[in-house]
Amino acid sequence: MKRYFITGLLLWVPLGITLYALDMIIGTLDESLLLLPAQWRPEAWLGVRIPGLGVILMLTVILLSGMITTNVLGQRLVEWWEMLLRRIPVVKSIYYSVKQVSDSLLSGKGQAFRKVLLVRYPHADSWSIAFQTNLPVSIAGHLDEEHVAVFIPTTPSPVNGFYFFVPRSQTIELDIRVDEAFKYIITMGAVHTPPPAAAAHPIQQPS
Repeated sequence: MKRYFITGLLLWVPLGITLYALDMIIGTLDESLLLLPAQWRPEAWLGVRIPGLGVILMLTVILLSGMITTNVLGQRLVEWWEMLLRRIPVVKSIYYSVKQVSDSLLSGKGQAFRKVLLVRYPHADSWSIAFQTNLPVSIAGHLDEEHVAVFIPTTPSPVNGFYFFVPRSQTIELDIRVDEAFKYIITMGAVHTPPPAAAAHPIQQPS
């Protein structure tokens, strides 16, 4: 009886969590319909609420905005918009900080999260997965030896974490992709891929 119960849990728990996550995502995106005038909303002329229309609306807006900003006129509009934001002190700091992160992660042109490291955290006898990020030049000049900036995500929610500067000699570079490392963190190590030969090697000091 216990074996049957556990087998049933293994079937329904992943499915239930997946459906719950999808319901949250779709429900959140459906809130975008509230930006439309009441008479334009689907339930006003259909008489019923259809889940998922907000997702279609957001995908359409994102696609159209991407198409517009790829031409010269769209780029000029973006430049004008960013110039306007530069004149607002607090908004400027928040916007450009987020923009640098999103450009780095989504466009692939930045250097954030390009390497997966092992660092000693939370104490000297343990290791944690970390992602190497950019080290500000103004900070690097105050450190005695070469350091790297690392982001240590929390488990199972990697969107939160800690930002540290650690000596390069005290890190180990892992030969795994960033997405694989995120998978380890999210699943708390329950799901992993077979490591390649020589899966990990210390970061070499530059000569």
